[in-house]
Amino acid sequence: MKRKVRFVQYGCGKMSRYLMRYAIGKGAELQAAFDTNPDITGKDVSEIIGNGFPATGISVSPAEKAGALIKELKPDVCIIATRSTVAELEDIFTICAKNGVNAITTCEEALYPWNSSPELTARLDKLAKEGGCTLTGVGYCDLLWGTMVTNLAGSSFKITTINGSSWYNVEDYGIALAEGHGAGLSHEEFVEEIGKYNDISSEEQIKLVESGEYVPSYMWNQNGWLASKMGLHVTSQKQECLPTTWDKDLDSSTLGMTIKAGDPTGMRAVVTTETKEGIKFVTECVGKVFGPEEYDKNEWTISGEPETTAIVNRPATVELTCAIIVNRIPQLIDAPAGYVSTDRYPDNFYCEKDLNEYVTSM
Repeated sequence: MKRKVRFVQYGCGKMSRYLMRYAIGKGAELQAAFDTNPDITGKDVSEIIGNGFPATGISVSPAEKAGALIKELKPDVCIIATRSTVAELEDIFTICAKNGVNAITTCEEALYPWNSSPELTARLDKLAKEGGCTLTGVGYCDLLWGTMVTNLAGSSFKITTINGSSWYNVEDYGIALAEGHGAGLSHEEFVEEIGKYNDISSEEQIKLVESGEYVPSYMWNQNGWLASKMGLHVTSQKQECLPTTWDKDLDSSTLGMTIKAGDPTGMRAVVTTETKEGIKFVTECVGKVFGPEEYDKNEWTISGEPETTAIVNRPATVELTCAIIVNRIPQLIDAPAGYVSTDRYPDNFYCEKDLNEYVTSM
């Protein structure tokens, strides 16, 4: 592509500071930005980016103007950084699809919504094909839980099990996420509110997930992504939510309370996926109020011949997420029309040059 990639930003919170700066830094042209927060609408996006970023002349517009402006501007890409489920993004995905605008999002479920929201994903896929554009979800998990793992699998002769574990401090993500992980509950409350589906069958869980009654952890979608990327066929999948604890009292500034020793500090959501080929995935998200010496980490072990473990300690999750998204933009533009999850993309790569120089379809 000879001209710059043109993009709009939908959602101007913490993630957008990096997304806009990184995209502009890679030669993309920002055309508009949108948000629902009246406290930031009207501000030049340079105030959102901060750190002395020069004025852009682009002000944050109210989110309700997105439909009209996207139709008028016809950007190459809409970067969406708002919510965590595909249902919450249906409106903006629909706007993009109907206007033939590619969309890429930080939404965790959007990485592989085929195994959690299949009917909605199929509707969005149809709209995007009719509009001649691509919708997808990308982020930290796309590489750190995705292509890093499948590339590592390429060094194996035989694989029996892939175990994955990702730890994160719920103190960093606000009260809604901390409460959603059961931090500060009693054990009885945890069982009733968080772990109530642990004992039902895989088939029952899948039905509840697909109906929208049960929102699974990020690893539910990740296991589906991994199996698809590796050409495996899932035969069963089940999640178990277990409380984490600490042997001393822990103060939580997010919850505004002290969690007593032995009470739930958060949750381990363990997803076990069986495949027809015999390879099993056992992956977990561990979200909790951290003890004094704990830190964010990822650990993946591929068991078989040989056994291999990869560990990433103290990852810069926000920055990694945003850089991965920006580096995926040329592949998004070149992808076929529809809802195309990144298991169908080429592997991640670093864009040293401006983004438009990697686009081959325009």
